[in-house]
Amino acid sequence: MSTPAPLGLQGAYARGHRSTYDELRTRLLEVANGLLTSAGPESLTVRRIAAEAGCSTQLIYTMFGSKEGLAEALYLEGFERFRRRLEAVPQRGDPLEHLSALGPAYREAALSEPGYYSLMFERAIPGFVPSERARTLARAALNIVDRVIADCISAGHLTPTQPRKIADALWAAAQGALSLERAGHLPDGKTYELVTTAAIRSFLARKSGD
Repeated sequence: MSTPAPLGLQGAYARGHRSTYDELRTRLLEVANGLLTSAGPESLTVRRIAAEAGCSTQLIYTMFGSKEGLAEALYLEGFERFRRRLEAVPQRGDPLEHLSALGPAYREAALSEPGYYSLMFERAIPGFVPSERARTLARAALNIVDRVIADCISAGHLTPTQPRKIADALWAAAQGALSLERAGHLPDGKTYELVTTAAIRSFLARKSGD
């Protein structure tokens, strides 16, 4: 096994610089998300975020380009956090069981990240419209659902069709129940479970003799 070449001063500096940049970026997103959750979208000014984070406004402009760039970064970070939660769901031997387990994980992600959720799905920042690139990346972050659905189709559990068609139906059912729950119209997650289970069942493959 070969020994990796030493980084050298320039390489070490570049790696350290990148690490510091990532830490600062994460910190700024955390501050912005905290303000969005606790103080509302009107608090998301570059000056307020810089003051809360203890940095200059110029640093925010350097990292994100503009307030809109920061909003888009928050939007994408929200979907990335959802992706990590879904990817963390333990694999099941049966893909249909795995698909069913993704539903509660998605709800947990939504309820535990209210700031991100409101930006991702409820247009929490007036005037902010994610770019087409951001929308594509956001949808790709949830591709695990499409993959598990494809496995369910291959296993004969679900009707042969485009996995995205089933995923969109399941997504719509989940979002509808979540919106009502977050608005206080539903007391718990029972309706969420009911509608997401019904969405999956509507695509169950018919067995011979049914």
